[in-house]
Amino acid sequence: MADMSGVDLTVDLGSGIRVGIGGWNFEPWRDNFYPKGWPAARELAYASRRLSAIEINSTYYSSQKPATFAKWREATPEGFVFSLKASRFATNRRVLAEAGESVQRFVDSGIAELGEKLGPIVWQFAPTKKFDPVDFEAFVQSLPRQVAGLPLRHALDVRHDSFRCAEYVQLARRHGLATVLTESDDYPAIADLSSDFVYARIMRTRPELPQGLAPEALDALAQCARCWRAGDQPPGLPLVVPEPVPPHQPREVFLFFISGAKERAPAAAMGLIERLQR
Repeated sequence: MADMSGVDLTVDLGSGIRVGIGGWNFEPWRDNFYPKGWPAARELAYASRRLSAIEINSTYYSSQKPATFAKWREATPEGFVFSLKASRFATNRRVLAEAGESVQRFVDSGIAELGEKLGPIVWQFAPTKKFDPVDFEAFVQSLPRQVAGLPLRHALDVRHDSFRCAEYVQLARRHGLATVLTESDDYPAIADLSSDFVYARIMRTRPELPQGLAPEALDALAQCARCWRAGDQPPGLPLVVPEPVPPHQPREVFLFFISGAKERAPAAAMGLIERLQR
């Protein structure tokens, strides 16, 4: 049995930058991330001591019991954070203004059991969903700002090119909501800052690279994360509204390696954490 000491996350957590992957149950990770013979029931315990965040996808497809959220909380160390993909029943609909009941049902499903380990909630929209400013504003107004006394942070994962407009960015800023920066060939990249946190999903990992990305790419990601954390806008990112610049303020950063060559995601995350701890 491998030791559970893991990496020292103090520097990473203290900097307000959290790095992780999507989920923790993936068969190929049992060859290149989890030690041989490591029990599946303890994979979350192992992963959470080598990473500082995990994005949960299962909540998008079906409800989880409050006891499940409590079990995840207890299996992970202090300072670890889960982000949750919100229910598809709230986002995959023709009229978003009618989603209020589904939104509240998800928020009341037991996510508060995560306590201080509850990170951002990601509201992911279909690639075919176009930006309708009136309907979309009605949706974001339905997003609760707290549950059981816990503050809620919301990230909007918009996937249609129509969202690359000033009206959308201004709407997100007006409500203090983050836009997921998706680093992918398949979805529009919107790097405009609109909240007190940044949420990025990296989807270009490559199977032939031991860490999924070239060393210089990981170096650049570390620089971006530090820049965001300091309250600055990293140069060279795709902005919809270059001016005016949002207020300068430190921002919490969540960066996940998702999709792409998924088998390399843990190595990419650990490679980035190592750079951030230098």
